[in-house]
Parts: sequence; C-alpha cells; structure tokens
Amino acid sequence: MRVRIIAVGTRMPAWVGAGCDEYLKRLRGGLRVELVELAPGTRTAHADADRAVREEGARLLARIGRDDFVVALDERGRAFASLELAQWLDARLHEGRDLAFLIGGPDGFADEVRARAQLAWSLSRLTLPHALARVVLAEQLYRAHAVLAGHPYHRA
Repeated sequence: MRVRIIAVGTRMPAWVGAGCDEYLKRLRGGLRVELVELAPGTRTAHADADRAVREEGARLLARIGRDDFVVALDERGRAFASLELAQWLDARLHEGRDLAFLIGGPDGFADEVRARAQLAWSLSRLTLPHALARVVLAEQLYRAHAVLAGHPYHRA
C-alpha cells in the first residue's frame, strides 16, 4: 500500500521540512508515507486566482492513481478525534487501496479535485497555513499509526 501527501507548494521554510521529515522518519518502520510537492499555479497581479487553482487541480489530478482513496484537506471537511482517525486509517489499511492526502494551494481546490476526493478532512476549524498543515498531517498520521501499533506515543 502506498500513502502519499501531495501538496501544492515548493520551497517551504526549513522548519516545515524538518517537522515533516521527523514524523515521516518515525513512520518508516510501519507505514511508508511519501511527500510529493507540486509547483503552485501562476499568480501575478494580472492573473486571476481561478486560473491558478485550475492549474494546481490539473497537477494534483495527474498525480492521483485511478484507484487511490483521495482525501482533500479542507477546513470545511470532516473533523476526527485522534482515536477516530486511527480507526479510519485502520479501515483504509485493511482495504489495501493506496491513499492520497491532498493539500491545495492558497486559493483552495478546483471543483474537479473536490469531486474526485472520497473524503474532505478538516485538521482544525482554524485556518492553518498550508506549510503548517503538512506538519500537522504528518504528525497525525504518525499518531494514528502509533495507536494502531499499541505504541505509547498517544496518551488519551
């Protein structure tokens, strides 16, 4: 089973790479998660944001497999408690389908991306910077996997 975080945005601050790397490294013993960075759409003073969102949407959809279970991170999506997320992840692992977690660009997802996603997941009711969302997502995947493995990382 392949698990990927597919995120719009490149050239993240060093703390983002360090945070993601830490949790992805911890996951390597049980669940391999790959981070894929995609170039953002072109945004200029004269270009409209819709065009950039469409460009990003096309790039995201091109990286998703036909049978992938797609999760779009969206502040209006479903919220999980950590133990609920662990149960959800366990069910996906037993299905055996590849997972793709999508983090869009600054103006959100194209309609086609939203339509392709089987789940919209909210990490928080707060609006998070996309860089921080990467780190929070990596940590929550690690936490969910630790719960499933009986590791003491998560203390309820």
